[in-house]
Amino acid sequence: MTVIINGIDGLKEKVGEHLGYSEWFEMTQDRINRFADATGDHQWIHIDLERAKSGPFGTTIAHGYLTLSLLPTLLPQILQVQGVTMGVNYGTNKVRFPAPVPSGSELRLGATIASVTEITGGAQAAIDAVIEVKSASKPSLVAQVVFNYYT
Repeated sequence: MTVIINGIDGLKEKVGEHLGYSEWFEMTQDRINRFADATGDHQWIHIDLERAKSGPFGTTIAHGYLTLSLLPTLLPQILQVQGVTMGVNYGTNKVRFPAPVPSGSELRLGATIASVTEITGGAQAAIDAVIEVKSASKPSLVAQVVFNYYT
């Protein structure tokens, strides 16, 4: 369920609140292969199905940065800010990849607004983002992403 937030004041009201989860998203081998091609990262753990079977995870795994790159796809399923002229990705304060994302697994994003501070022309929101793989004991991504929203 998407949380619709009305403007900067609405963002401030939601600080500390867990906003919910995205839909489950399948991490396909095709997506992993295309990311490897786009970035030039062709390490065997990502793309060599046969070798990965005897590797530490028993299958290929997604690149950590591929998992991170899913935030623009998954976050709008959780959070939409209305009453602003635009939102701009400002960066990240912290990113960790505690557990792998196996090829063929399903993952989802959970999000909490950590803070909202005023900036010239709007506000900066820090959002705690956690990507979890279905049935995994640890999250696959823990990050704090930062967006600037302008009025």
